[in-house]
Order: sequence, then structure tokens, then C-alpha cells
Amino acid sequence: MDHLVRSSPLQRGEAARVVLDVLAYFDETTEEFVRRRHRELQSQGLRNEAIFERIRHEMPHRAVAPPDLSSRQLRRIVYG
Repeated sequence: MDHLVRSSPLQRGEAARVVLDVLAYFDETTEEFVRRRHRELQSQGLRNEAIFERIRHEMPHRAVAPPDLSSRQLRRIVYG
């Protein structure tokens, strides 16, 4: 955090929030990621078919890529 404060215009409190947000992002489980992205994409007006396809393409690019999940598996994560 000291490095972030020294090397950016952020104050200590702002730097702490950035660090906590980044840690939370990388701590997110596959299920949490799928549910969050579904909500975000749904709020943009996308329909489920497009949402699940997009999530399937995003997942391999995460820091720790989860197994390849089908649209049905993604739907089950979101809706149970």
C-alpha cells in the first residue's frame, strides 16, 4: 500500500479501498463471478442466451480459469 501511495495521486484511504477491491475481485469464486456478471449484463438489457455465451467467453481469461462450463451449468449457478 505504501508503494501505491508513493507512486500515485491516491491518498492512503483511497489506496486501501483499491487494494481491498482488487483482493476481493481475485477472491471471487466462480459462482460469485457468474452471478455478478449475470446481474451486470442483465442490467444492460442483454438476454440470457447472450449473457451466458458472453460469460462462457470471459471465464477462461480470469486470473485462475475455472473449468469450461456449459450454458446449462451457468444457468444452474444463477437460478439454482
